[in-house]
Amino acid sequence: MISLSALIHVVLVLIVVGLVCWLLWWLIAYVGLPEPFNKIARVLVAVLAVLVVIGVLLSLVGGQEIFRP
Repeated sequence: MISLSALIHVVLVLIVVGLVCWLLWWLIAYVGLPEPFNKIARVLVAVLAVLVVIGVLLSLVGGQEIFRP
C-alpha cells in the first residue's frame, strides 16, 4: 500500500522536475542555439527528464531509490 505522504512527495517532485525541464526547454529556445547544438540540448533535457521520472516512480513502487531527497 502506498502511503499518502509518499504519494504527495512523488507528485511534488514530478511537478518540480516538470517545471525545471520546461524552463530549460524554454531557455534553449530563447537563446537560439545553432541547429546541431539545439537538437542535442533538447535531447539531453528530454533524456534527463525521463530518467528522473523513472527514478521517482521506481522509488514509489519499492524499487531502489536512485534519487534521494
